Amino acid sequence: MQLKRHWQLYVFLIPAVVSMAVFHYGPMYGLILAFKDYKPYLGYLGSPWVGFKNFMRFFQSNRFTQVMSNTMILSAYSMIASFPLPIVLAVCLNYVPSVRLKKTVQNITYAPHFVSTVVVVSMLNIFFARDYGLVNNIREMLGLERILYMGSTTAFRHLYVWSGVWQGVGWSSVIYFSSLSAIDETLHDVAQVDGASIIQRIRYIDLPMLKPTIVTLLILRTGDLLSVGFDKVYLMQNSLNSPVSEVISTYTYSMGIGSQQYGYSVAIGMFESVVNLIMVLTVNQISKKLSETSVW
Repeated sequence: MQLKRHWQLYVFLIPAVVSMAVFHYGPMYGLILAFKDYKPYLGYLGSPWVGFKNFMRFFQSNRFTQVMSNTMILSAYSMIASFPLPIVLAVCLNYVPSVRLKKTVQNITYAPHFVSTVVVVSMLNIFFARDYGLVNNIREMLGLERILYMGSTTAFRHLYVWSGVWQGVGWSSVIYFSSLSAIDETLHDVAQVDGASIIQRIRYIDLPMLKPTIVTLLILRTGDLLSVGFDKVYLMQNSLNSPVSEVISTYTYSMGIGSQQYGYSVAIGMFESVVNLIMVLTVNQISKKLSETSVW
């Protein structure tokens, strides 16, 4: 009955359903390669089965520890640095009395989100170049020696994470702005009458109201613990910083496309997805028990 009454709405869903089926669920058929010694000339079904050999090869590889530690350190660093800042930005701007100033700051912080990853990495290469980079020019003016930042194993993680923070903090704060706008202004009015300071209003009104949103986004973020973005790492990676920049996504690419070990690369990607799924399910259950807030 509902389908007949609102059939127009279901028609609008068709493109999204078709897109998900073709580009997300359809390719999952290729996961069988993780259990095969895939040969292109034999095809998906003709290639011999090897069971969990590809997985065991990855676990026993001398690159396993390096790749896993690099991925988890980079992901955890990104989460710690980037997750709280959008909340801080949204809460601070919520108390800015000037609407023009608030809109100006929002537009400035939103803008980097629309800069492509290629451009961001190009900016890093220009600003931190050893011979002509702005940072090294300033260091030379201060009497310090020039540093090859883009080839430094020490600087790589900081450049990756904080350039990501710069690019995403404004856009990530949008959902917190929406949650703050839904708070009843009467609560703030009553708090002001009782003499509550801005810090007290943030602590006892804003943060409790933001808690469900914060917990939900944190749960979803933990589901990407091993999913460090390929494009940015790959563009920043070179032979000098590879000891800390080789992550699961780049290793999968080098094994699959570079070495044409398709079954092995699919096994690595499948392992990454399974770990992410376990993480999000675990954190969701913990959150449900401790705070009664969960995604499902």
